[in-house]
Amino acid sequence: MAKIAFRDITGHRLLLELIARAAVRSTLPPSLIFAGPEGVGKRRAAVSLAQVMNCLALKGTDAVDACGTCAACTRIARGVHADVLVVEPGDTGTIKIDQVRDAVERSAYRPFEGRRRVVIIDNAESLNAEAQNALLKTLEEPPAASTFVLVTSRPDMLLPTVVSRCQRLRFGRLAPAEIAEVLRRDHEYAEADAHAAAALSDGSIGRALEGATDEFVDARQAAASLLESVATSSDPRRRLSGAKALTGSAAGGSDREELARRLCALSSIIRDLGALLSRADERCLANGDLQPLLERLRRSFDSDRVLRAFSAVDRALAALDRNASPKIVADWVAFQI
Repeated sequence: MAKIAFRDITGHRLLLELIARAAVRSTLPPSLIFAGPEGVGKRRAAVSLAQVMNCLALKGTDAVDACGTCAACTRIARGVHADVLVVEPGDTGTIKIDQVRDAVERSAYRPFEGRRRVVIIDNAESLNAEAQNALLKTLEEPPAASTFVLVTSRPDMLLPTVVSRCQRLRFGRLAPAEIAEVLRRDHEYAEADAHAAAALSDGSIGRALEGATDEFVDARQAAASLLESVATSSDPRRRLSGAKALTGSAAGGSDREELARRLCALSSIIRDLGALLSRADERCLANGDLQPLLERLRRSFDSDRVLRAFSAVDRALAALDRNASPKIVADWVAFQI
């Protein structure tokens, strides 16, 4: 069973430390918005906050994180603690006013078994207008022993009056190395598979898990093949041969979808190449496991070529969105890099 304590969450270290310390010292605002991209750990952080506020092992200690193993922590992790309520969209995809009214009513009572009631509204952008309006008074003046946490990847969809009554905390995208670590540790990915999925995840564990691992691996291999084909040669035949690697279609996917995936992988490798040329910290590389390839490419690319290549891939993706022929797009990219 996952402990879900702050220390078990990947990334966001400074933000999580600030949240935990404020919670232990009772200085955390009672109405919060956890905002950031999907799949970066916002809901886990909200659950961890509920654990910190109710952990039995924190009484009279200087610790700033829940133990994750006491009765309160395990019940919160399982979603069965009487004082921690999670509100989320129903079958219709929205959070309705009746759900909010129930949460508001329950928050008015003193905690039943813990020190503080915590109401977590997950996918808060799914609150309809009536439900958001029903929250306003409670968010402005929450009951003394209650905390509300709105978790959302689309804070712009919340009413300005709701946002103004909450302290917004921003969760950023995770580094590829952090995502690869989670995939290996928690989901038993092989090393190469984890790095391939992380490189194309756009900083989201959720997005990394959504894709088929084989497709991620194939996309990176195709992108690497193209770059090696064009790095040291301007021979049109080699470039067209490299372009063919980009147009292969995975089982069940369209040529357009597969090319878009491979272009994103190509963009990721080119970005890493630019980072190496600018002497950036190698820990920031999305494709750190491809270091030998990057070092070989580094001999053939300067900063100007990297910028041209990156711009060409960006334009190719835009052309695909405008329904351009995948073969023509792939051939064009091969001659631009």
